[in-house]
Amino acid sequence: MRLSGSELVCVRGGREVFRNLSFAVGSGEALLVTGRNGAGKSSLLRLLAGLLRPLAGQIGLEGGDPELTIAEQAHYVGHQDALKPSLSVAENLAFWRDLLGDRGGTDALAAVGLDGLAGLPAAYLSAGQRRRLSLARVVAVARPIWLLDEPTSALDAAAQAMLAGLMRAHLGGGGLILAATHGPVGLERVTELRLDGGR
Repeated sequence: MRLSGSELVCVRGGREVFRNLSFAVGSGEALLVTGRNGAGKSSLLRLLAGLLRPLAGQIGLEGGDPELTIAEQAHYVGHQDALKPSLSVAENLAFWRDLLGDRGGTDALAAVGLDGLAGLPAAYLSAGQRRRLSLARVVAVARPIWLLDEPTSALDAAAQAMLAGLMRAHLGGGGLILAATHGPVGLERVTELRLDGGR
């Protein structure tokens, strides 16, 4: 599988965020998107997730399911937690399983260290626990593309190590990752795409 962008131009709120942006990332590879605040890191991930449309350029996926869009083959974890506070931890995850298509397999709550809090309403979770619950859905429902916006945000050192292990396992299984980040994410071999001044 190979996800690529060619000569992408992104405009938000009447402002050109970036232009002539090209990249490619294949199965088993991680691409870290770096740069200052406002450089377009989040905007690029939102383009790939189908939440924004590029003004120009092409986004392509080779080797994926031709019957599905890129968004349907990707997990997007943005800044918002997308959790319902009144539902329990387990109920929130069940909602995402039902919406995205439960394929069984890994116990996602155990994988992110939240199995002991399954019955607790999400409203009572700390910021780090909320982030881990958001990440649980990428484990619960297998999709080959992970689009992660500041994935280590609010995570302590132990949770960052847990996330790095999940990402390594995903890459080892042939998945690919694009992560917008200001710092390292715990992966040994990564490629960096640095956005700077709209380039």
